[in-house]
Amino acid sequence: MLTILHTAYTDTRADDLAWALGREPLPALAVLDLELSGAKLQLRLLGASHQVLLEEKQGSCSETVACMPGSSTPLPLGVAKRLGDWEYEFAARVETLSNGSFAGRAQELLALVADHPQGLAGTFPGSPHAFTAMLAQRLEGQVRWRTWHAYPQEGRLVVTRTRVGARMPATL
Repeated sequence: MLTILHTAYTDTRADDLAWALGREPLPALAVLDLELSGAKLQLRLLGASHQVLLEEKQGSCSETVACMPGSSTPLPLGVAKRLGDWEYEFAARVETLSNGSFAGRAQELLALVADHPQGLAGTFPGSPHAFTAMLAQRLEGQVRWRTWHAYPQEGRLVVTRTRVGARMPATL
């Protein structure tokens, strides 16, 4: 699903993004509710940022990547945590692209997500390449999602991927 986010493009620096687990739902500009083999997943666009809410029998998980005033946790390159019966893995990277490459990558990603039944993307007024996009899937008993946060004025694209799944039993 592709939507235009009717808001000012204010989160304009990739370096301002922060990461948090366990936050309450924040006001969203666009929401996509999904059912993935028993897992309830809500993809939420918060301007140039995202929040994912996951609920399953084993528990719930809330991931937020946003410009959060007062946050002391900048966007990490990687996180691995135990959440009850789950293993949570998060990874992020920043791609720096030339203007021409950025425009092509933006078009490619928006085309990938726009018509995908498990995808949500939002573009901002003023720049066709200012967007946030999310894509989710259930694979091998795990819920996974990828996100893209575009900052065309910097030529930077923040890419994240997350995997949440049952903890594997220890082997001896």
